[in-house]
Amino acid sequence: MTKPNIAIFASGTGSNFQAIAAHRNDLAAEIVLLVCDNPEAPVIAKAEKLGIPAFVFQPKSYANKEEYESEILRELKKKNVSWIFLAGYMRIVGPTLLNPYRGKIVNIHPSLLPSFPGKDAVGQALEAGVKWTGVTVHYIDEGVDTGPIIAQEPVPVLEEDTKEILQHRIQESEHQLYPRVINQLLLQSEG
Repeated sequence: MTKPNIAIFASGTGSNFQAIAAHRNDLAAEIVLLVCDNPEAPVIAKAEKLGIPAFVFQPKSYANKEEYESEILRELKKKNVSWIFLAGYMRIVGPTLLNPYRGKIVNIHPSLLPSFPGKDAVGQALEAGVKWTGVTVHYIDEGVDTGPIIAQEPVPVLEEDTKEILQHRIQESEHQLYPRVINQLLLQSEG
């Protein structure tokens, strides 16, 4: 049986991309494409090293979101991509991509949603003085971090935590949770 093709979208260092790719031999899918909106992002070199093709674009080069998402859609169709996994992709997905992939686009967010959606979730958690934050894997919808939750994992906020220390602990949790959840989703969709 052939494995479904997946694309990973990332904008930065690609630590979650790397964590997913590290499990690619056990993954119930083929990672056939990295989509990146930042030509300077370190994730591009990581994909290249792993032999995973990358589609890199600059949103400013397009008239609007619909235009660049249409081009992304063409790339996804060329590669027969059936699932999209966002891993530090810093753009809100618009209807051009969301509609054809509804229920097949998943994101990971560094908080226990619905708490601390959007940017700087770690900073928001520290500022709020909460004792727990964590990681959420969720489907995306039209909102920002509002889609149905698939899985969550709590991470304690310790008294001595700086933003960097807490961020590191959250990422460690992400790197374990995300590949596991991706595999579960892929296996469920087969069955």
